[in-house]
Amino acid sequence: MRDQAEQLRQRISQSSQKRSTKLVTVTSGKGGVGKSNFSLNFGLGLIEKGNKAVLFDVDLGLANLDVLMGITPKKHLFHLLEPETTVWDIMEQGPGQLEFIAGGSGFTQIMQLDDDKLDLLFSKLDPLQGYADTIIFDTGAGLSKESLHFMLSSDEVIVVTTPEPPAITDAYAVIKMLHSRNPAVKIRLVINRATSEREGKMTADKLAMVAKRFLNMEILSLGFVSDDTHVTKAVKQQRPFLLTYPQSLASRSIRNLVGRYLENSTKTDIPAIGLKGFLTRLKNFIR
Repeated sequence: MRDQAEQLRQRISQSSQKRSTKLVTVTSGKGGVGKSNFSLNFGLGLIEKGNKAVLFDVDLGLANLDVLMGITPKKHLFHLLEPETTVWDIMEQGPGQLEFIAGGSGFTQIMQLDDDKLDLLFSKLDPLQGYADTIIFDTGAGLSKESLHFMLSSDEVIVVTTPEPPAITDAYAVIKMLHSRNPAVKIRLVINRATSEREGKMTADKLAMVAKRFLNMEILSLGFVSDDTHVTKAVKQQRPFLLTYPQSLASRSIRNLVGRYLENSTKTDIPAIGLKGFLTRLKNFIR
């Protein structure tokens, strides 16, 4: 009990600090491209660089971040509607100091809550503002209404695709839809399972060229993640490949991606909307 109380005091102290919290949604045009595995290892890569990250699983259909980490969440987001439950009660400690919140099967119900319950839920998420540098939302693949709400409410969206033509086509469909709803949306691109640097760059350049030509928008590529057998091995062990095989090609790719992401973040003059701004946008979409 003493340890738990001390942890709670530390969390409250951290969340009260003047830290800017960025909200990032990770998505993909189709399933099976490694989106959730990227979200997990990207979060760990941020932590390696001293950037505190919290991972949120909001994949309504195929939530599997807990499986990738080998943990079983005791509570999920919907439990915040219980009177005595706080956001710290639903937060799980994942590997490598990565903290994790499960959306749970009750997430669809949350999108249908009345105003009072929605306000209660969102107010209980407030302490996360300033607690983390980055909150990563891992959404479902494709363009469900719920996923679209998260993407349009976030500071930026990372679209994950592979070099296969169907995946590229579906990724462009997501980009096109986001642009049609908000031309100012900030989109970052990641090419997963690239067999070479050349293939990763060619795939990113192709998508960026099409977006520039038909949508008149710039898309920054964060880079690629190498196609690596160590990734499959780590998944079978229910461990992140960045921690299990830190010198693998995929792990080195993630570190390069994180470096470019953080470098680009310091160059932009656009401030993060913060958790309160995100929740306000999300509530407006829901209503």
